[in-house]
Amino acid sequence: MRSAVAALMHATGESQADLAVALGVSQAQVSRRQSGSAAWSLSDCDALATHFGIDVLDLLAGPTRACETLPVRRRRTGGSAAVAR
Repeated sequence: MRSAVAALMHATGESQADLAVALGVSQAQVSRRQSGSAAWSLSDCDALATHFGIDVLDLLAGPTRACETLPVRRRRTGGSAAVAR
């Protein structure tokens, strides 16, 4: 789950703060889930799938499947995100 979320965040250019807003939790809670110190709940999985516009089973199938099914409109454009200097 953590790798699928990380891959989707990379593909969309979203941050943990963006996911926190979508889930209605704090960025720290998303960070704990992504670090493995807290578990993603089934309702989190459902909310994340809805947020990214994919089926929950595709999310749970891993990062490759999750990114393959990510709608084109959700993908970031222009290559990698700009790096702040």
